[in-house]
Amino acid sequence: MPNFVAPEVKKFVTWDYVVFVALFLVSASIGVFFAVKERKKKTSKEFLVGGKQMTCGPIAFSLTSSFMSAVTVLGTPSEVYRYGASFVLFFLTYTLVIIFTSELFLPVFYRSGITSTYEYLELRFNKIVRLAATLIYILQTILYTGIVVYAPSLALNQVTGFDLWGSVAATGIVCTFYCTLGGLKAVVWTDAFQMVVMVAGFMAVLIRGTGLNGGATKVWEDAHEGSRLNIFDFDVDPLRRHTFWTIVIGGTFTWLGLYGVNQSTIQRCISCKSERHAKLALYLNLLGLWTVLVCAVFCGLVMYSHYKSCDPWTAAFISAPDQLMPYFVMDIFSSMPGVPGLFVACAFSGTLSTVAASINALATVTFEDLVKKGFPNVSEKMSTWISKGLCVLYGVLCTSMAAAASLLGGVVQASLSIHGMCGGPMLGLFTLGIVFPCANWKGALGGLLSGISLAFWAGTGSFIYPAPPTKSIPLQLSTLNCTLANSTEALLTAAPTLAPERPLLADTWYSLSYLYFSAIGCVGCAITGLLISFITGPSKGEDIPPVLIKPVCNLFCFWSKRLKILLWCGVRHDSLEMDLEKKLPETAANKTRTDSTFNNNTNKENNHQICGYNSEENSYTNISRESRL
Repeated sequence: MPNFVAPEVKKFVTWDYVVFVALFLVSASIGVFFAVKERKKKTSKEFLVGGKQMTCGPIAFSLTSSFMSAVTVLGTPSEVYRYGASFVLFFLTYTLVIIFTSELFLPVFYRSGITSTYEYLELRFNKIVRLAATLIYILQTILYTGIVVYAPSLALNQVTGFDLWGSVAATGIVCTFYCTLGGLKAVVWTDAFQMVVMVAGFMAVLIRGTGLNGGATKVWEDAHEGSRLNIFDFDVDPLRRHTFWTIVIGGTFTWLGLYGVNQSTIQRCISCKSERHAKLALYLNLLGLWTVLVCAVFCGLVMYSHYKSCDPWTAAFISAPDQLMPYFVMDIFSSMPGVPGLFVACAFSGTLSTVAASINALATVTFEDLVKKGFPNVSEKMSTWISKGLCVLYGVLCTSMAAAASLLGGVVQASLSIHGMCGGPMLGLFTLGIVFPCANWKGALGGLLSGISLAFWAGTGSFIYPAPPTKSIPLQLSTLNCTLANSTEALLTAAPTLAPERPLLADTWYSLSYLYFSAIGCVGCAITGLLISFITGPSKGEDIPPVLIKPVCNLFCFWSKRLKILLWCGVRHDSLEMDLEKKLPETAANKTRTDSTFNNNTNKENNHQICGYNSEENSYTNISRESRL
């Protein structure tokens, strides 16, 4: 391969550091503000879920910022640059995910009055299922969060010269600081600020890059000539890396696993003061997801227009595709000190918000699912201190995991996919509980184990035996206008090597698109769970409180009440409908019910369904789970 002379790209200067450090200072200041403002009324519930009185606006910003990490800021433009703009089809994926989350999962979680999503699993099944899901979530989130911290730090270090471990340590310390001091409110408002920074960074790159490359029309023409606008590929082959079907179907399963039943998302939604505000937050968040996606895709197209004749990756100016975006930024803003710092702040805004959301969610899950179960009589003051201590603990663990990720080498990509491989079975588990009244705890536990086994089997196999290049080959990249180095070195011809032997499943099962891992885990969990439930004796609908089940059959059987009741499997949804129509105010008298009553008296449960129902907003307001039980 010929040697090319890399153009000189400047590193960080003083003004870049000033802008970048300002992001960390503002984020830390928000934590201090909420710690001082609400120090007298800070209970564990106020700390973990904001007192359940948040409004839709900041929650929407927080959700968008949390799920658009630095992986999105750095990875999506690179993906578009190399493979084309088919990534924009996630526009449809996000829409489906938000609809399913707000209409299927959120109402059940919200009306149950829970703080941890895994609390639902105990109410619906038993403690064993809850504990298994909690432990899987904790391990999965610590690993993923560590990599979210390390990956952008590495990419930015190798291109901008920004200190690797300095950025890792700063991210961990600042996130832990404002999570511990300010709790969920600090996380939410900091996320809102970071969302603004993220969009500002994208817009700066878009405006500058478009201007340098002849305007939007020229960028669009270059993208078209380079086949970057071939978006709709309806090939049904599940082995193809990205097609319309893999992105819309596989992507929906993947994002539902990360979004619809994820503690970080649901914790923010149930912190809203009413179910209506929670749904509005999700739909407003959809606008944010679309905005970030469109910005990232267009950044990829602008980057392709800029490097269409001299690809820095093929020419070995950079060592990994994820470094394309920071390299591009340092290139086009070399004469504008401070602006590269804005982009780095943009990338780390995604990292900060993701890490903060993870730390807060981990603290909540551990406190609700483990600490309160072991020490049920702990005082409110002690609960708050324990919650803060958990934030510190998980902050240290996640930062340490970033250090461990540096030793993983090629396994980093495998670790990133663990999030999807665990999310699919979790989605299947919650779907069993919410949609299928016949599912019992044995089916739930067996389904979870089989779903994880299937997802990890496919995922691990795909990393050991990657798919054939024909299924995921990048589009053409050129080095025509790169400057050749003056070198007299002879080009060495490598001796031909035999291709390693591949097992029978390598070109089929192990070559599935990575977006289908969650679908495999979810469907495997649901089918196995239903089979085991029917073999061991399905649950009786009369014993299940209607608030724990979403009667999705109503959508398809609206024309026949008799068929609807048959498909309810004995769950008394009809009593709930009658209560809601009457809006009986006297149901507030049922606010002192205990956990044991939850599983015993179905008729009384029908009354608590409308406890907290606001007739003026036609929505539920947030009250404690004890009030609903």
